Amino acid sequence: MAVDKHPNYWMVWAGLALLTFIELFIAGFPWSKTLIIVVLLALAIWKALLVALYFMHLRFEKNRMRIFAVAPLPLTVIIVIAVLTEYVW
Repeated sequence: MAVDKHPNYWMVWAGLALLTFIELFIAGFPWSKTLIIVVLLALAIWKALLVALYFMHLRFEKNRMRIFAVAPLPLTVIIVIAVLTEYVW
């Protein structure tokens, strides 16, 4: 069975649009701000993964390329935390 190396970009786009509409809908819920932020961050991560996997073609690459794409993420998290702690204190 052959693996299709060309994803259906329209379906991925529709999924991203649907997630965006869900984000807009959730932002108006009468939940606590903390819960809304956590849910919106989870949806944003999901959308970022869809973009990286399909539009950046990481889904069809070897593991080495995936490692190159993921390697800067811990440094990014460290920098964001450092900036936020400096801002808050």
